[in-house]
Amino acid sequence: MSAIVAIVGRPNVGKSTFFNRLIQRREAIVDAVSGVTRDRHYGKSDWNGVEFSLIDTGGYVLGSDDVFEAEIDKQVELAIDEADAIIFMVDVESGVTGMDEDVAKLLRRVDKPIFLVINKVDNAKRAEDAVEFYSLGLGEYFTIASINGSGTGDLLDAVVKVLPEKEMEHDDLPRFAVVGRPNAGKSSFINALIGEERYIVTDVAGTTRDSIDTKYNRFGFEFNLVDTAGIRRKAKVKEDLEFYSVMRSVRAIEHADVCILMLDATRGFDGQVENIFWLAQRNNKGVVILVNKWDLVEDKETNTIKNYTTRIKQAIEPFTDVPIIFVSVLTKQRIFKAIETAVEVYNNRARKVQTRKFNDVMLPIIENNPPPAYKGKYVKIKFCTQLPTPYPQFAFFCNLPQYVRDPYKRFLENKLRENFNFEGVPISVFMRKK
Repeated sequence: MSAIVAIVGRPNVGKSTFFNRLIQRREAIVDAVSGVTRDRHYGKSDWNGVEFSLIDTGGYVLGSDDVFEAEIDKQVELAIDEADAIIFMVDVESGVTGMDEDVAKLLRRVDKPIFLVINKVDNAKRAEDAVEFYSLGLGEYFTIASINGSGTGDLLDAVVKVLPEKEMEHDDLPRFAVVGRPNAGKSSFINALIGEERYIVTDVAGTTRDSIDTKYNRFGFEFNLVDTAGIRRKAKVKEDLEFYSVMRSVRAIEHADVCILMLDATRGFDGQVENIFWLAQRNNKGVVILVNKWDLVEDKETNTIKNYTTRIKQAIEPFTDVPIIFVSVLTKQRIFKAIETAVEVYNNRARKVQTRKFNDVMLPIIENNPPPAYKGKYVKIKFCTQLPTPYPQFAFFCNLPQYVRDPYKRFLENKLRENFNFEGVPISVFMRKK
C-alpha cells in the first residue's frame, strides 16, 4: 500500500499545475459535480521507484470569504488526518497572506512531515523574496516553479525519504474493502455479515472514520473485510463529507484485492460513486457493485432493475463487465450473494490462462479480425501470453506494435472476456515487438 501525500494551500498558488505535472494528468480524477466541494484531484505518482498517492485539496469558494476560509480549514484538517506527508504550497508573487498564516497555524500543531513549498520562483529576484516565508514558522522551505518543473526534483527527493515503507500483508487472506459514499450502509453491511454490532451505525453520514479489518470465516469463505469506518465528531460532519469519503477510499482501495462498492439506491450512481469506481479500476482492483436500500425504492416495476443496471453500465463504460447486485442490508436480502460474488471476482483476478490455450483461442480470432492497416502498414500478431503479474495483463507480440490503436486493444479485451471469465476485474492489454 503506497503512502499518501497531500497538497494543501489557498487557491491560485499553482497546486493543480504541480499536481498534474506529477501524475502526468492521465490518472487524475476530477469531480466537477455541483455541490460543496469542487475540483478534487486524486492520482498516483512515483519518484525514484517510490510510489505514492497524491491528493490536491484545492480550495473552493461558496458565497463569501468567511465560508471560503472555513472550508479551507476543513480540507487542511482532513489532509492532516489522512496524509503521511503534507506539501504546503504558497505563492511568492502574493507573499505571505492571512490565509497562509491560518493554514500554517494548523500545520504547526501536527507531528507529521510538512514541506513548505514556495511556488512561482523562476528567477533570482523571486528567490530573494521567498525569505519572508520564514515568518510562517515552518522552518526551511523549497522553491519551485510548477509551470516548468524547476526545483521539483529536490522537493521530491526530500518527500520520498520520509514516506513510510510499503506495509507487508499480515497474512495471505484476501482483502475485501467496503467503499462508497457516507451513509450508504457500509458498516451495517459488515455488521449483518459477521452477526454482531462491530461498527457504530447512525443516520448521521460520516459516523465511520478508521479503517478496521474484520476476519470473516463462515460458509467456507475466509477473508479480511475492511470497512472505511470509525467515529467522527458531529461538528465535523458537514460539507466536507464528500472529500472525506474519497480520501478514505484511496487508502482502503490500495490495500484491497477486491472493492465492494456500495451505493444508496435512492441516490443513484452519482459522480462521487463513479469517482470511487474509477479509483478501484485504475488501481487494478476487482470490483463488485452493491445497490443497497433497494427496499426503499418506490414504484418498482418489472424492468426497474434492468433499467437501473443499464444506467450504471453506461456510467462505467468501457469497463462494463462488473457484477451489480441489488441488496437490502436491513433485511439481509442477497448480502451473502454479494460475498459469494466478491470471492468469485477475487478468483477471477488471480486467474491464469495457459499460454497454449490462450493462443489456440485468440489467434484464430485475430486472423479473422486483424488490426486495421495504419499509414499503409499491416500489423501481424503472431503470439500472445499472460504476463506474470498479480492481476490480469496480456501481451500480444507483433511486427509493428506502435500501429495498433486503442479501439483494437478494446476489441481484444472484449474477446478475452467472452472466452475467459474475468468478470469484475480490469484487464490490461499490451502490444510488444516480436
